[in-house]
Amino acid sequence: MRQVLQGQFAVLRTFIVPGLALMLGIGGALAQSGQPANPDQSGKPAAGAADAAKDSQRKTDEFAEAAQAINGPAGNPECVWLGRRVVRLMWRDDLDTAFRHLDLYDRFGCPGGHVQATFRCLTRFGAQIDDKVPKSLDDRVHACWINPNAQPQAAAAQPPAPATTSGNAAPAAAAAPPAPAAK
Repeated sequence: MRQVLQGQFAVLRTFIVPGLALMLGIGGALAQSGQPANPDQSGKPAAGAADAAKDSQRKTDEFAEAAQAINGPAGNPECVWLGRRVVRLMWRDDLDTAFRHLDLYDRFGCPGGHVQATFRCLTRFGAQIDDKVPKSLDDRVHACWINPNAQPQAAAAQPPAPATTSGNAAPAAAAAPPAPAAK
């Protein structure tokens, strides 16, 4: 009986050791395969596809708006895309990347002055750009690209602060009318 049991254990050992090695190898391979843990996530790709379609349509509309509003090469889609990207990178202080994109912008024959005017416009609206609002910068860059001469409404509507006096100091002189232009 003892010999039979020893023979059975010898047979089992020959199958158990390779079997365990095989299971460990398959387990490691499955862990690295990149398969999702929950395969029934069918709703997520459909929502992502809808968002991608919306984003694509929005970009197409922005390029069409720029082409209608801007005469010349600054309204070409490649100039709009690269130029807005350069301005955005300059705003975020990524100047090395901005200059590399500016080289591409120039190679497409796009006007460098439009980037300069757009960045100047963006600096005027700097107080209205909020890093916590996701598309605040992108929307302002696009608006300035379409109309680089735009002015902030809040700054134009605010009257100058009145001069205050303290104690017995004389009040500040009222603003004098502008002097006539020399002829």
